[in-house]
Amino acid sequence: MLPQARAWHAGAWSRPYIQTMRKESLVGRVNHTMVTHFVLLGIPNTDGLQTILFITFLAFYLCTLLGNLLIFSAILADAHLHTPMYFFLCNLSIVDLGFSSISTPKFLVNLWAKSRTISLGGCMSQVFFNHFLGSTECLLFTVMAYDQYVAICHPLRYLLIMNRRVCALLATGTWIVSAFNATILTSLTFTLPYCGSNVVEYFFCDIFPVVKLACADTYVVKTVSFTNIGVVPMTCFLLIFASYVRIIYSVLKMNSAKGRRKAASTCVSHLAVVTLFFGPCALVYTQPQLSKRLVIPGQIFGNVVTPMLNPAIYTLRNKEVKAALRKLRGGQTPAP
Repeated sequence: MLPQARAWHAGAWSRPYIQTMRKESLVGRVNHTMVTHFVLLGIPNTDGLQTILFITFLAFYLCTLLGNLLIFSAILADAHLHTPMYFFLCNLSIVDLGFSSISTPKFLVNLWAKSRTISLGGCMSQVFFNHFLGSTECLLFTVMAYDQYVAICHPLRYLLIMNRRVCALLATGTWIVSAFNATILTSLTFTLPYCGSNVVEYFFCDIFPVVKLACADTYVVKTVSFTNIGVVPMTCFLLIFASYVRIIYSVLKMNSAKGRRKAASTCVSHLAVVTLFFGPCALVYTQPQLSKRLVIPGQIFGNVVTPMLNPAIYTLRNKEVKAALRKLRGGQTPAP
């Protein structure tokens, strides 16, 4: 065969191959950019219960908004509560307001409109704010434990140590560190290609349910997420535990029974909200192999119920907050 003929023959055979490869490459690119929205399956085994769920979640959400707004307003309105402890409690109320708004409003809309779709941007927002506010709350509890430690173990130097500048730095640091942490996790999650199913087996977008849908190796994002989500809460928990070991030791050494009761009352409130926070977190993120029947209720409790309970816990055992709420309502504040 002549060289020209051989060249034409080879070109004729190679053209279909090149065209096929181009088509495959084009299909690959199209598939990798196909997902523009996700479908949230919601809470499993709840068919026919949409109305009950809507009323229940709406009641929890409204109570959360009312409780945290009242705490926040009462502290701002009463100059006697402009102390480090209540400054951090204000930050906690803001976190709880945001935390309850991550998934509940969208879930309510889905129940009301009977539509389970969420845009890619909406899904990214849920992942980011879930870990941003979750990490902020975790760090705030640690800072509040340190505040309790200084107040009880070093009462004479309390105002010197916990001055306005230190409080502002501690609060700002928790928000900045948490934003950085959430940005890393969200970026790792959504830089993966999603070219297959877009059905999220959850009632809102979180890292592990979303990553399951990626059509690429997820080892790196899962490893970083487990490490990041595990290290931050564990470090905070150990610091809180160390603070309370020292606090308990100091309380037991107090000679005044009134002082012991007052210290114990404040500490019990803080320990209660810490337990409510770390319990669901430990269940959801350290035991991913558990049945959804346990993980989803734990997540609902952490995202919906806990933000509602925190204001009640701090109010029920705190005479100063009760007095501030009465003053806010227009009632008479009893004389100290």
